[in-house]
Amino acid sequence: MLSVTPIPAFGDNYIWLLRQDTNSEICVVDPGDAAPVIELIEREGLTLSTVLITHHHQDHTGGLPELIERYAPRVIGPNNPKIAGIDERVGQGDEFRALGRLFEVHEVPGHTLDHIAFFTAGIPPLLFCGDALFSAGCGRLFEGTPEQMHASLGKLAALPDDTLVFAAHEYTLANLRFALAADPHNPDVAKAMEECQRARELDRPTLPSPLAREKRINPFLRCRDAGVRQAASAHGDTDSESATFATLRSWKDNF
Repeated sequence: MLSVTPIPAFGDNYIWLLRQDTNSEICVVDPGDAAPVIELIEREGLTLSTVLITHHHQDHTGGLPELIERYAPRVIGPNNPKIAGIDERVGQGDEFRALGRLFEVHEVPGHTLDHIAFFTAGIPPLLFCGDALFSAGCGRLFEGTPEQMHASLGKLAALPDDTLVFAAHEYTLANLRFALAADPHNPDVAKAMEECQRARELDRPTLPSPLAREKRINPFLRCRDAGVRQAASAHGDTDSESATFATLRSWKDNF
């Protein structure tokens, strides 16, 4: 059985820790800060065998040098030579094994051009998507185009509905506030807001989120929905799904 737990960092980042119940070997995803990872490893006597990197931003890679120096893990990440320390550079369609599980690589440009996501089938399937897909939102377009990001989210939305989405940031409440404006007649959004507010009041993460739920509450996955398009039409072009996405993303940037 593969378990996944969050290691909080920088106030709203999650470094995801994966481990099998039967041994002390672990994998971490996007260690922007080495300190909390090292503290947990030393406290629990764990062995860091693998690090997964989704993209080059410092809050996802900053802990790599110290973790490599201390533990010499296998590091798997995007084909971007600017990220030092990657042993295996992977892209669309590549597969690898970590902790006994087979992972698939999906290229999801938009937030950055080098962004990738890691998917592993199972019960349930797991998706580690960095800053591409958030609960009720998606990443800002720092390098890619709206068309790229829309296509990337469509790729992720095609994964099985029971996939658990492990995004890299606790942005859910802010995203849901936008979703209430962008999808104002959607009862699932209001329900999600209540649930996530309760979770945060108890200092619990709002992640992971099932992909089926994201398809109901995430306006960026609902660009063909009439209610979303009507709400977005006051802010820009909604003549196509891609145009609606671009309008939503611009609206959210200034929300």
